[in-house]
Amino acid sequence: MRDEFPGMKGLSYTNLRYAAQWFRFYTSDDESICQQLVGELSMPQKFALVPWGHHIEIMAKSKTVDEALFYINEVIAGNWSRATLMNMQKASLYEKRGKAQTNFNDKLPQPQDELAQEILKDPYNFDFLTLRKPYNEHMLEEALEHNIRRFLLELGTGFAYVGSQMELRMPGGTSYFPDMVFYHTKLKCYVVLELKVVEFEPEFAGKLNFYVSAADHLLKDDNDNPSIGLLVCKSKNETVVKWAFEGIDRPLGIATYELDEVLKKTLAEKLPSIEDIENAIEE
Repeated sequence: MRDEFPGMKGLSYTNLRYAAQWFRFYTSDDESICQQLVGELSMPQKFALVPWGHHIEIMAKSKTVDEALFYINEVIAGNWSRATLMNMQKASLYEKRGKAQTNFNDKLPQPQDELAQEILKDPYNFDFLTLRKPYNEHMLEEALEHNIRRFLLELGTGFAYVGSQMELRMPGGTSYFPDMVFYHTKLKCYVVLELKVVEFEPEFAGKLNFYVSAADHLLKDDNDNPSIGLLVCKSKNETVVKWAFEGIDRPLGIATYELDEVLKKTLAEKLPSIEDIENAIEE
């Protein structure tokens, strides 16, 4: 091959072995998937848009072809670096995407309901924050705002930040301030986000329902789709959420978040390693 292609790089034994593994991964698993790759999915063209180092990470850490194709598409859509890809794989994005509890099937028309469901996940990973216990909702919101780029990456492709504590002024003069407002470029709608540092309570759904209604009246224009609401809380009971959705007339999603508090990280950093202990004993 070097004789035939004297200017080509990447012909090391390791790379050729990876190339063979890559081919077997996508073709020997499922013949129907192989036909799709060559045919209607046109995936070979998409493969060319993803760097080889990304391909190796995806192949090595994906359990199925579907999972691999998911990350291929995400890398292309988000222009992910290799480090970002590895972080998203570590955070199990494939398993979390589309897992938020919603009422979208009842409150949104097709195909917007499926797309809206797909963009939400559960849980969200807030480990990029540095918060000390005890922290409240205002502190969590402020920390997310200060790390808005990382938060947008965690939310996923298509979210555009509009503002926090954005005033929704009623005709009578009363104002309300939802925690954060986004606009989703694919859904073409506003997303009103509320944060709770406690377990989900039924009244949270009612308040978010009002905020989404207000957004439709005050923010949405004729070219926008109906606004949706997303509440991210510390924990939730699925039955409580399901019953809370009854009587709600706006599209809402409920998800949870994960956060390693600074206290836990600080203790881990201060504890000596086994190697340090062994060295101290030898001395």
